[in-house]
Amino acid sequence: MNGTVGSPEPGSVIVGVDGSDPARRAALWAAAEAARRDSPLRIVYAAGTDGRVLHLSAESIERVRGAGSELLRETAAAVEERYSGLHVTTEFSRSAPVPSLHRTAGLRGIVVVGNRGLGGFKNLMLGSVGLKVAAGATTPVVVVRGTDNGAETGVVLAAVRDDHDAECARYAAREAEIRKGSLRLLHVWNILESAGVAVTMLDDVEAIAGEHVHHLMAVTDRIRAEFPDLSVQADAEKSLTVAGVLVEASRHADLLVMGGRRSPGFIGPTLGRATHSLLHHAHCPVLLIPRHGSGRGSES
Repeated sequence: MNGTVGSPEPGSVIVGVDGSDPARRAALWAAAEAARRDSPLRIVYAAGTDGRVLHLSAESIERVRGAGSELLRETAAAVEERYSGLHVTTEFSRSAPVPSLHRTAGLRGIVVVGNRGLGGFKNLMLGSVGLKVAAGATTPVVVVRGTDNGAETGVVLAAVRDDHDAECARYAAREAEIRKGSLRLLHVWNILESAGVAVTMLDDVEAIAGEHVHHLMAVTDRIRAEFPDLSVQADAEKSLTVAGVLVEASRHADLLVMGGRRSPGFIGPTLGRATHSLLHHAHCPVLLIPRHGSGRGSES
């Protein structure tokens, strides 16, 4: 293991740890990702002592620093035991977790967090740190959940709504290639959103469905052209709940990739309804890709 000095290399995988079991699982998942990409892994512990310096004694701060440094050593050792050739560095930050992870990621890093921290509700809620990291990110963020059974399907699932999700689908295709797996593009639309204030007639439903399929196939054709050797499946489904379909589909995937909905370059400052639901309930890790185009797009 290397020391804490220096900045992470471009394309590094950055994982936050806090001593919780989900954070430990996230660290091991992040290590596997770094190994797949032949990228360095940066393990970060953010103590947040700078914001509490007026309320903590010097002895308390030193205890926090000692505990954090020991956690970093233990986590790095567990990672290196499984991935002996992986380039691993650690970082102890006195800042709060969210700005520490964003700063360490820089412009090209991938941030990985567990689905809940030390204060999260078991098996359900994403911790507040994870939500804030995802909402304010300008680089990809992975929330690790649904990995307890250890089974891999070889499938990367991407939520696609329209052309604004082309870059998200492209990122998912690269993820599928890295895993030597396949890609499933899933478009889910809610008929109630298309009905407006009037009742939608049967002919209208068919026309609306055709329009949604057209959006999906436009993205699918681009991905198949760019990744000719990749197995790509495209499905369009209508439902009263977009998030419910995606949650169920995540049972059969190793990774769910979604695009951010808000202003260009950001996933946040707040998360859309479907994104928020998936971060809480998905059965596999969720990878969020911030948008960098001129359009805001719409939530997948």
